Amino acid sequence: MTNSSEIYKITFLNKGKVYEVFVKQVYQSDLYGFIEIEEFVFDNRTQMVVDPSEEKLKTEFADVRRSFIPMQAIIRIDEVEKSGVAKISNGDNITPFPMSLVGTHKLDSQDS
Repeated sequence: MTNSSEIYKITFLNKGKVYEVFVKQVYQSDLYGFIEIEEFVFDNRTQMVVDPSEEKLKTEFADVRRSFIPMQAIIRIDEVEKSGVAKISNGDNITPFPMSLVGTHKLDSQDS
């Protein structure tokens, strides 16, 4: 996923809200259980109307080079023709999928 003309819309849960951002790079991280996203793309329209959720995202990701998103927080990844408006919406009706990334192994006296 390294073609510079590709743009991806990443939808994920963060702090009970649904974040929708546009990036140029998305790939599986070397950190187990994470997806990495890079090169954030924000709509640079010259409108009088300002979307507060997009402005909040611009501020939140202003100095971020790379973000690591837990796999279980990802709702959807789409390759899109062009970027749109990044936004934060209410995530009240979405429940994250329960997922354990750490294996459970009970030690008993025979394992020693």
